[in-house]
Order: sequence, then C-alpha cells, then structure tokens
Amino acid sequence: MGSSSCTAEITASAGSRLQLRRRIFQTGFFVLFVFAPILDLFRLDLNLGHFIFLGQNWTLGLDALQAGEGTAAEAVFNIITRAFLPLLGLLLAFGWTAWKYGRLYCGWLCPHFSVVEMVNSVMRKATGKFSLWDKNKSLYRVDGSTVKTDKKYRWLVFIAVAGFAFLWAVVFLTYLLPPKEIYYNLIHFSLTRNQMLFIGVATFLLMVEFMFARHFCCRFACAVGVFQSLVWMANKRALVVSFDRANAAHCQGCHVACEDECPMRLKPRSIKRHMFNCTECARCLDACEQVQLKRGKPPLLTWQNGQSALQESER
Repeated sequence: MGSSSCTAEITASAGSRLQLRRRIFQTGFFVLFVFAPILDLFRLDLNLGHFIFLGQNWTLGLDALQAGEGTAAEAVFNIITRAFLPLLGLLLAFGWTAWKYGRLYCGWLCPHFSVVEMVNSVMRKATGKFSLWDKNKSLYRVDGSTVKTDKKYRWLVFIAVAGFAFLWAVVFLTYLLPPKEIYYNLIHFSLTRNQMLFIGVATFLLMVEFMFARHFCCRFACAVGVFQSLVWMANKRALVVSFDRANAAHCQGCHVACEDECPMRLKPRSIKRHMFNCTECARCLDACEQVQLKRGKPPLLTWQNGQSALQESER
C-alpha cells in the first residue's frame, strides 16, 4: 500500500505540474492575441487593403498586373506562393496536430477557452454552478471540501464578462484598423462613430455569448474547434482520455470530480464519440489523480494513444 500511495502522489504532482504548464501556455497565447496587432505580427489593415505579417506588407503581388506591367503567369505564381501554399501549410500542420492530439489548440492556447474557464470558476462561486444552464449545483471540490457560494460574486461575474467582452471587441478592431489609432482614440475619448459602433455592438454580443452561450459556441459554433474534433474522430488511435472500466468501483464516493472539473461540461468517463468536444485540457485527469491519491490507488482516467486508444474509439 505504501508503494501504491507513493506512486499516486508522484502522479498527482505530475498532473498539477501539467496544469501549471497549460496555464503558462494559455496566458502566453492570450498576451500574444492582444499584442499581435500592436507589434504588427499579424493583422488585416483595412486602410491599406492587405495583411501585415511580421511587420511586412503581405499582398498577393498583383500590383504589376493591374498596372499593365506584369503577366498573368507571374500573377498566378504570386497567388500560389503568397496565398495558396502558406494557407495549405498552415492547414496541414493544424490538421496533423488535430489528427494526433484532438482539440489541443482549444485546451492549451485558445483565448476564448481561457475566458470560458475563468467565467466558469467565478460563476461557481456565485451560484454553485459552472453554467446558468446546469440543472444541478456542483458543491464539492476535488479535495472533498464544500464550495461556499456567495451572491456577491454575481457582480464579479458581470464585471469579468463585461471586461473581457470589451477587451475582445477592442482587440478585434485593432486587427482591422491601425492599433495606434484605435488606442489613441480610445484613451482620448475620440473614437469615430463607426469605431464606437463596432466596439459597442461587439461588446454586447460577446457579453451575451460569454454569459449565456460560451459552452455552446465552443462545442458547436466554433469552426476551428469543430474541424479539430472531426479530424480527431477520424483517427481511432489519436490521444484520448481513457477510463479504467475494470476498476470502476473505485469511483464510488468521488462526487464526480472529473465531471465537475471539465470546462466543456462533458462526462470524461464516456466513450470517445460522446467526448467529441474534448479539449485535452487534462483537468479531469488531474481531478481523478487527486481523488485516488487519498485512497492510495492509481488514477482511473489516463491519456492513451495508439493501440491503447482503440478501447475508447471502438466502443
């Protein structure tokens, strides 16, 4: 028993380190999402009519043809090398990642998913639920302690939703118009009518989405997420959360910690096709490890790939 307990403790520590690493990736990518337009790393400048990439103008190279100085063959070559091949390369790289690891981008990088997890956490403190649409409250933490809800946190939920919605609206606009102009106008309260309209409408729509439909949008409305899920489902040997059904009895008395920890509101002990929207965030794995640690037993939820993943894919 002592050896088993020690092994479980090591595993749980590894799970916690994995979550810390994931948070670092999420935070870094969120910062990149906000500052990419400011640093001219990537944006579409509607004033110029083309993309900016790594500080350079990214055009299709059709100016010579339009001026009557280039040939059609040169224009086709430019379109292939400047648009088709880069997009194809990006699609193949992204598709390969989804084929092997599923919605890894969603769980480890996506700025929207970071907001989803944050709002889930604050809403739970306010209402005992992770979503306004949850039928039952989730009042037990992974360590078995009870969550104490406080209605005062409802204001914090609203502030967080409104704050992130406004930030996203402003950032979206900086991807379309020069960031210096937008932030200067914002700081000096001199936004143009169209700029105010864009930020106002976008903030309102994002507030509605963050408050009421954030899980639905992640699961069904996000083209990037759905694409990853479809590619992942086609590979029966892809990375998947696997449940040790032979020792399912060890789940007794757990208060479904794995389900409470899932930001997408899934049931991690289900088979793969019922986990279509899994983001590979590993929060369910970490929860299971912590629960089983106290019992001196190995976790029942683990990541599996290759031949070991077939038991979840073919059920």
